[in-house]
Amino acid sequence: MPNDKLRSYLHFHVIVFIWGFTAVLGALISLDAVPLVWYRMLMASVFILIWIRWKKKSLKLAPKRVRVMIIAGLVIAVHWLTFFGAIKVSNVSITLALLSTGAFFTSIMEPIFYKRKIIWYEIFFGLIVILGLYIIFKVESEYVLGIILALSSAFLSAVFSLINGKLAKHEDASVISFYELLTGALGISVYLLFLSFTGSEGGFSNAFFDISASDFGYLLILASVCTAYAFIASVAVMRHLSPYTVMLTINLEPVYGILLAFWIFGSDEKMDEGFYYGAAIILSTVILNGILKTKRKIKRQKKPTF
Repeated sequence: MPNDKLRSYLHFHVIVFIWGFTAVLGALISLDAVPLVWYRMLMASVFILIWIRWKKKSLKLAPKRVRVMIIAGLVIAVHWLTFFGAIKVSNVSITLALLSTGAFFTSIMEPIFYKRKIIWYEIFFGLIVILGLYIIFKVESEYVLGIILALSSAFLSAVFSLINGKLAKHEDASVISFYELLTGALGISVYLLFLSFTGSEGGFSNAFFDISASDFGYLLILASVCTAYAFIASVAVMRHLSPYTVMLTINLEPVYGILLAFWIFGSDEKMDEGFYYGAAIILSTVILNGILKTKRKIKRQKKPTF
């Protein structure tokens, strides 16, 4: 129905805008990356659990998939640690621009995960992305650590999406997310407890739980709106949208995020002209790759079988 598709399309744009706002919240929150991610994952898992209970979904999982789910939870935890770590040591623009390379990491690893042939244009596009990265490295050399962390985050997001893609075929998406977020929070808790017992700096302490009112407010928005709500809503609206529309819309996340960051933080987000050339090369290549992959998938689905 046209009205359902239009509403879903507009709703999905709002969700992608919210995802772009996640990076801005990461910059606004004064906490370091580790406590920030711990609070986000713990709070978001509680919100999703409330949703699951409200919808009366079963929390049971097949035992053979528990191990994979634990790995996925730890991967998404480290992904967010490197993501927010990149924001803390560089800025939102660099982090979001380089996070879009996750699509190419996925293209490289898909043949291994799903045992398919490598597509020639993915290798070509990969080389173009490397050119875009080279330009950014060259003009923004002062943010090398942030660039490395953002690229690590992009790689981990690709690993997570491939693992989650297999899990989602067999289990309810919201239940998987609840366990993954909880697993990630528990994994970080073990790390923090280790620091506490060894007397190292950065573990659980009074200071760890001493959060300002503004930070708590931002964390609440991050966990509820940007994590729990955005995930649950995205699953619902994607049922009414084509893969092509979903792919193009998701690639607007770094654009929305960078524009928001520039509006909120002003000159702190203003980069060298070369950065925008490099970012445009990466984003354009990611979008073109997505268009070709979607068309290839549609053509394969329409191909008659005998």
